[in-house]
Amino acid sequence: MLKTIGIDHVNIQVQNLQESYQFYKKLFGFEILKNQPEENSYIIGNENTKICLYEVSNLPKYNRSNGGFNHFSIIVENFDDVLELCKKLGVYIWHGGHIVKWEKSRSIYIDDPNGYNIEIGDVWGGGLTE
Repeated sequence: MLKTIGIDHVNIQVQNLQESYQFYKKLFGFEILKNQPEENSYIIGNENTKICLYEVSNLPKYNRSNGGFNHFSIIVENFDDVLELCKKLGVYIWHGGHIVKWEKSRSIYIDDPNGYNIEIGDVWGGGLTE
């Protein structure tokens, strides 16, 4: 059996590479770690989190009702700033704009410009491993 440490990266197709990059830069401070112009993609993130964005022409906006993907989660140290920053950036917050509490964690759920749902949380794994 393999023991996981965490998710190394998420690889997603996006409608607009620049718009998607700017969203993640403004909200999470992610930088371009590798520009892959031959694939029209960026690997973005920081020392703890990596997301690979691939621009796909004519990609329809993702719709959770017709796919198996639900969301990915990013844990942040400054969770108390998340609601204010999302509101400032005009990011839609699911569940009526409220913080969702589960086990030992707090989360908010948002969508990126492509319709992918992101959980922003304050505790790894809801605290189940602590």
